[in-house]
Amino acid sequence: MTQAQSPPPGGTGPDRARMGPTRISTLVVAGLAAAAAAWLLISSFYYSGIPRLPWLPVVTLAGLAVLEGYAAVNTRGRIERRPGRPAVNPLMVARFVVLAKASSLAGAIFAGFYAGLTAWLFVESTRAATEDRVPAGAGLLASLALVAAALWLERSCRVPERPEDEREPEDRESRPGQR
Repeated sequence: MTQAQSPPPGGTGPDRARMGPTRISTLVVAGLAAAAAAWLLISSFYYSGIPRLPWLPVVTLAGLAVLEGYAAVNTRGRIERRPGRPAVNPLMVARFVVLAKASSLAGAIFAGFYAGLTAWLFVESTRAATEDRVPAGAGLLASLALVAAALWLERSCRVPERPEDEREPEDRESRPGQR
């Protein structure tokens, strides 16, 4: 006699492997974990020879946020088929979704790290900590801008719903399995 097996995780059927929108709770948890890790690392190793905070990560995060914001505007216009815009390549949109999901998580981790670092630097009253507050605060703002731009890009890649009167007749009928 064989035992009945439970269905695989995620359910069964064609929607099993479907990618959903990024959850804000996931980004918040990642950011809080990074903030806690940053606080612990910085409080342990800040005075043991860490150089001043560099500006290159801040510029990189801000640049990525600007590029993803531009991609969001451009992609939304192409999906909506605005006049003067070329047709959208579906594979490019899929790549933008993957980029947006990865960037939002990376931005949340960087934002958490910079938040923990900035909070610790405001608690410290040394000269080195005072000098590092500006790049840490700018890094926090650039990271939050990257999260916002990535979420905007992800939302811009959604296919708009067609009005009821524009749908095909077979779209209105129930499909097999959806009764």
